[in-house]
Amino acid sequence: MKQERLIQYYKHYFIDFFMSLEEGARKKVAYVLEMLKTQERLNTNFVKAVRDGLYELRASHNGNIYRAFFIFDDGNIVMLFNGFQKKAQKTPDNEIEKALKLKKEYYASKES
Repeated sequence: MKQERLIQYYKHYFIDFFMSLEEGARKKVAYVLEMLKTQERLNTNFVKAVRDGLYELRASHNGNIYRAFFIFDDGNIVMLFNGFQKKAQKTPDNEIEKALKLKKEYYASKES
């Protein structure tokens, strides 16, 4: 990869989630974000395509699983969306729908 990707945050959603985590979980999420900035491809343990250009950042700490949604925009990472602690095997549909709604809102805000 030629240059490091920039991470942008849309509104407060991701920051609120990140700051609500305990320190160890924050460090793990920050570690995955750093890898995402610099690596061309990441293992699906850390990043997974969800649908419609939406991706899931994946981190685990002390047996807890954390997810946050993002997109790529002009080659950069936009941590737009909701993050949550995963309780079930499958990512909840309502979290995916919320992220897709925020993605649409993000692009609409860029046009205005």
